[in-house]
Amino acid sequence: MNRPQLPETRISQKALGKMERFKADVVRRVAEAVDQQPIVVVGMAQNPHVKRARKALTAAGRAFEYIEYGSYLSGWRDRLAIKLWSGWPTFPQVFSGGKLVGGADELEAALADGTL
Repeated sequence: MNRPQLPETRISQKALGKMERFKADVVRRVAEAVDQQPIVVVGMAQNPHVKRARKALTAAGRAFEYIEYGSYLSGWRDRLAIKLWSGWPTFPQVFSGGKLVGGADELEAALADGTL
């Protein structure tokens, strides 16, 4: 990956432990769904891009699991943990076959070109 990341060797053990525990239940829930379901959409209430992704999958006749964490006014810590885990900065986060597809734009492109 070309995106710079702070190496673990430059993070204290205490900080690493806190990072590993941060919303571990949320990360575990999403990771299990990604491992077990063909398509997973992780999103938040009131987000038009999340609605767009779900609508595109439904219109394409593709079954998916939807996991929602809060809205613009709540659940930001849960969503932050998911962003840190996946490396994707926005919602929705769409996974297919255990791989991150991206957001709504990337999902629509994948549906259009047949790669999803």
